[in-house]
Amino acid sequence: MNAKWMIAGAGVLVVAGGLPWVVGYVTEQQWQQATEEVNNSQPFLRLETDDYQRGMLGARFTGSVNLKNPETGESRQFAYRANVTHGVTGSLMDFQPEDGWSSGDTEWFSDEEPRLTLETRLWGTAVLELEAPQMSVTDADTGETLTSSGGLARIEISDAGTQADALMVWPGLALSGPDVDIRVSDFRLEQTMSHLTGDVWTGSGEIVVDSVAVTAGQEPPFSLQDISVRSSSEPVNDGERLDSQMAFEVAGVSVADDRYGPQRLVFALSGLDVAAWGGLTESLSALQTLAISQTSGGPESFEQQMVAMQQVNTAVRDLAAAGFSVGFPELTITTPEGVIEGSARITHPELTADQKAEMLMVMQQLTGEMGLSLPLALAEEYPEFQMQLAPMIKQGLLVQKGDRLVLNASMNDLMLDVNGVEIPLPPLL
Repeated sequence: MNAKWMIAGAGVLVVAGGLPWVVGYVTEQQWQQATEEVNNSQPFLRLETDDYQRGMLGARFTGSVNLKNPETGESRQFAYRANVTHGVTGSLMDFQPEDGWSSGDTEWFSDEEPRLTLETRLWGTAVLELEAPQMSVTDADTGETLTSSGGLARIEISDAGTQADALMVWPGLALSGPDVDIRVSDFRLEQTMSHLTGDVWTGSGEIVVDSVAVTAGQEPPFSLQDISVRSSSEPVNDGERLDSQMAFEVAGVSVADDRYGPQRLVFALSGLDVAAWGGLTESLSALQTLAISQTSGGPESFEQQMVAMQQVNTAVRDLAAAGFSVGFPELTITTPEGVIEGSARITHPELTADQKAEMLMVMQQLTGEMGLSLPLALAEEYPEFQMQLAPMIKQGLLVQKGDRLVLNASMNDLMLDVNGVEIPLPPLL
């Protein structure tokens, strides 16, 4: 019996000892697959792996990150090296820039350097994490200094890449110089995403900032308190449609000794056809890739661009024909003179196959409504603002009702009606 147990124990040790080699092999394959997917998904960032040397308990490799400016086509390359440790169920990659975390002879970090790691598991889970210590960078030419309290950025990818959770926490960030001083306090980001289909993702997230304070030259200092951006998107109708909403809010604005608020803007989109939206994003991505990759403006290049534009136009028509509603249901801007309120919505009906075949343009079927109300005292307090509003008041686009200026508009059949004034719309789409 003892001999059997000894043989079984030896077998377990052999298997356990060989697991790091298996993990190392799988890790290399996962890294190659991940870099290929990143490179194929967009044209702006490209990952290159130069030399991957894999051993039993670890590995090391070098590579580069290439960033491309979509406007100029210029690219910038950053070289890196990575040390990999293989475990029983996963690996830990530790990345470092080839030229170090600081620039030139200047030391940005006094006590310790940042740590960028990627932890992977055999079943497909990966966690990319950046731990940044305190930092201070001074520009000798401008005299501006950027200081950071340090923070944490973390992205966890699971379920074979169909689920992603992001977290960023940064307690403090400041930019100070001869002419300006900007301070950001307690920045926090949380985001959860789930892959729906194609390039379409759903989920929810929020960005919260405790305060942003700005002092510029001789201008009075001002600050924003309790800033938040909250978003959510969810599939409906068995994943065939998509509803999305984003809310921007600032609880308080302080200028010198005055404080007022809140400020709030809500953007909403409902009934978006998922398949049509995926087609539009793919066609736009193809158009961007074509614009970046092409260096000449010859006839062939022009023809390719025209084909890509036609694909975008077709995708826009498909999206509109499926029906949707978009707008901002809530706008609230609080000023010392009063509150500005507004809302707007544009809709397009869902068309049948026959109606879609006869569809000449998107704008023909668009309908919409808009409302805006602002205090008259706001125009009276600021002469420059009053001069901008004067033509709209003269034309009847803004009507005085009591102590407020009001705009009510509706759109139908390529005609915009603003307080009874009809304005023909050009067929842009």
